[in-house]
Amino acid sequence: MRRTLEQPLSAERAYATAAEIARRASVEVVELADLSDMTRASVLFDDLWGTPGNSYLSPSLLRALSHAGNYAAAAFSGDRLVGAVMGFLGQDGDGTFLHSHILGVDPSHRGSNVGFALKQHQRAWALDHGFGRVTWTFDPLVRRNAFFNLQKLGADAATYYENFYGDMSDEINGGDESDRLLIGWRLDSPRVDQAAEATVPQPDLDLLDATVALSMDGIVSEDAWGQTIVCAVPEDIVELRRSDQAAAARWRFALRATLGAAMAGGYKVVGFARSGWYVLERT
Repeated sequence: MRRTLEQPLSAERAYATAAEIARRASVEVVELADLSDMTRASVLFDDLWGTPGNSYLSPSLLRALSHAGNYAAAAFSGDRLVGAVMGFLGQDGDGTFLHSHILGVDPSHRGSNVGFALKQHQRAWALDHGFGRVTWTFDPLVRRNAFFNLQKLGADAATYYENFYGDMSDEINGGDESDRLLIGWRLDSPRVDQAAEATVPQPDLDLLDATVALSMDGIVSEDAWGQTIVCAVPEDIVELRRSDQAAAARWRFALRATLGAAMAGGYKVVGFARSGWYVLERT
């Protein structure tokens, strides 16, 4: 049962915000407790990632993780499960945090803020349990996810990892190396708080004196990088993998040579434009 009087004010406010966002998305977000609902969540993940018969996250594993105190929740439209998210606890030199391993939304409900509602519920849960941050990884070539993570949620890009998971055989990632961008979500930061109310303002590319490190044509610039650089990503890398794996691979290595190299060399991602550009500044 959710705590009320004894929970911190920040968690209480986060729960209220999450509930309002879910209401506007016409869903209810609740923690998963019933094995039948965990099975439905597992099937959703398998359908989305194209892994039927080789479960991406089995109901029994979901049950074990939840029972051990980790986070699993789902969004329901009436009696229909239309989205789910799961995270487990991690620890590093800065303490304990929640690592959000997977989130998926039924295609019929994409674009209706179901994913946003799930993440805001996750934020409230983490704050309620004493965790000030959530981490996760995503493919930096996926434009819609970059915008969602960096602008819609107000999270930070922490580290670029090359081929993080090794070879992956699902329908979304198969045939490509699994470079990932590690996200750090500081749950009580002003930027994240602002994002919970409305998307953080996008960078205005027309006002930036920026070097184009990677163009929309997938070309890596030979120019010396200045204080600010921008790196493009294709409109739909998942579809490009299906239609032209060689072109998708060129994009992978081009982004690694620009975004990855820049982050390793002291640049910080400061935003992402919906039109498909990472904006980085030298720190």
